[in-house]
Amino acid sequence: MNKFFKKKLSIISFIFIPIVFLWHPNWLGFLDVQPYWPLFWLLPWSMINGSFNGLVFGLFLGLILDSLTLDNNFSQIPGLIFCGFLFGRIKLHSDLLVGHFRYGLICSFGSLLCGTLYLLQILLRNFSESNSLMFITGVKNILAEVFLTGFFAPFICSQLLRMFKFSKRKLQ
Repeated sequence: MNKFFKKKLSIISFIFIPIVFLWHPNWLGFLDVQPYWPLFWLLPWSMINGSFNGLVFGLFLGLILDSLTLDNNFSQIPGLIFCGFLFGRIKLHSDLLVGHFRYGLICSFGSLLCGTLYLLQILLRNFSESNSLMFITGVKNILAEVFLTGFFAPFICSQLLRMFKFSKRKLQ
């Protein structure tokens, strides 16, 4: 049983993403915005397993998160696919301190990319209304999300990366 959990550790942790996404803990938020939770799992997974697996699991994450928000006409799939592919191109480094800060910067960039693609979908859908207040609020939300994602990424991504490496090492 213990060998099963070590073998499936990354998939078990994958299940927690929709749970945290739905839980939406207010005490971790800033300006009523949460960090972009899927990137915390997608970054270490893609760094270890490569671009193609990052792209595929970015698609799966997007499908799951879009199915949780059925009332929404906008999709998180394009940003997560793109981030999964880009994160897979990043190589692991042995320098621990630089790695921790690098996780924050990479996740901040990914959050900016995903948030911008999501906002563009909203603006294109509501182009006829041309409401500048919607644009300003969207940019504020993106910037708050980028800050929070970059702040929490060194803590969460480094632990997940260590956990994924450990489970992969035990399999070989």
